[in-house]
Amino acid sequence: MRNLKLIILREYLARVRNKTFVIMTFLSPIIMVCMIVLVAYLSNLNSDDSKIIAIHDENNTFYKEFPSTDNITYLDYSSLPIEVALDSIEKKDYYGLLFFPKSEDNQYLSNHVEFFANKAPGISFISDIEGKISTVLTNKELQQRGVDVNEINNSKTNVNLQIENFSGEETSKLSNYVKMFFGGAAGYLLMMFIIIYGNMVMRSVIEEKTNRIIEVIISSVKPMQLMIGKILGTSFAGITQFAIWIFFGGILLFTVTTVFGIDLQASAPVSPTQMDAGSQEEIQKIILDILNLPLAKLIFCFLIYFIGGYFLYSSVYAAIGAAVDNETDTQQFMFPIIVPLMLGIYVGFFSVISDPHGVVSTVFSYIPLTSPVVMLMRIPFGVAWWEILLSMAILVLSIFVLVWVAAKIYRVGILMYGKKPTYKELYRWMKY
Repeated sequence: MRNLKLIILREYLARVRNKTFVIMTFLSPIIMVCMIVLVAYLSNLNSDDSKIIAIHDENNTFYKEFPSTDNITYLDYSSLPIEVALDSIEKKDYYGLLFFPKSEDNQYLSNHVEFFANKAPGISFISDIEGKISTVLTNKELQQRGVDVNEINNSKTNVNLQIENFSGEETSKLSNYVKMFFGGAAGYLLMMFIIIYGNMVMRSVIEEKTNRIIEVIISSVKPMQLMIGKILGTSFAGITQFAIWIFFGGILLFTVTTVFGIDLQASAPVSPTQMDAGSQEEIQKIILDILNLPLAKLIFCFLIYFIGGYFLYSSVYAAIGAAVDNETDTQQFMFPIIVPLMLGIYVGFFSVISDPHGVVSTVFSYIPLTSPVVMLMRIPFGVAWWEILLSMAILVLSIFVLVWVAAKIYRVGILMYGKKPTYKELYRWMKY
């Protein structure tokens, strides 16, 4: 046990004292904050970019349906001939001209309204204008048929289906979106942690093997202790790095936005001042749904699956590092690691979200290579404790088996040099 502690401490200090590790620990949050601030700044510039659009309406009925807004000013150019209007706006700093040809046929107008501009407008702008024109033409068509548009608008009813299971727990569509976000974020975070710090374990083993340091270390400690010590030491270094990212990044983001007066809310599609009562009510519902989540259960399960998933995959990374002489040779062995992780993410986003209690979602939440990701995404939707405990038991049992197998490969591989191993060779090492 004393040797294991020394290995963990040595690996941890070797990681945190590494120049690249230190630089990336403090440089990564700076880069992320700069990206967030840049997006917010560009959004502010974009929101301040007001447009002037001329309207040439030969029917004299559509211009009044386009009231000016904070970002778009509509001007009536219907009194001028179309050629004169086009020549006029081309000389001025106008965004473009919207032309409605003379016609009483709404179907004809729907395909012959034109927008003239010096530069091609964006897709969102086109969609917005098309939506407004569609609404105007639809209302006009209804009026021509003697249908009261106000009556139709007043008769529209939004349905918000309330869902309740047999145990009395209530949920809603909005609540499911919140659960989907939390589950997806947890699964994706776990996958990224495994890939980043699993590779760090593998590179550490390759480095010591290449420098022949491993031959000295292995004379005083068991291979199993060395492998587990590397995994735990690297994981503690990773947790330290994550904690610094969150703490330092939060302080840096607050400082930069305060000093330079950048409003991050301006990058949102709708600012708080533009929100109506309905939007504010939706936000309150989201906050309430978050508070109603089984947070204690989520945190407990996240920690178990986080530790279990990382330990499961890191042992494989360590075995791969011991089997090869350089990082280039690891590519042939990465397939069994990346595929289950990606499969877990795809099953989570395409199967769990559509049917969290379906056969596919349930089966993959028991398979140890995918359960850390899939089960984390299922838990917010409500999973019985016996299912979670069964999945954890299978995961823990698989960790013991896989660590034992990885240790067999590790024990032989760390002393093998100058030979490019194959899967057949690894299988033979497992039987030593």
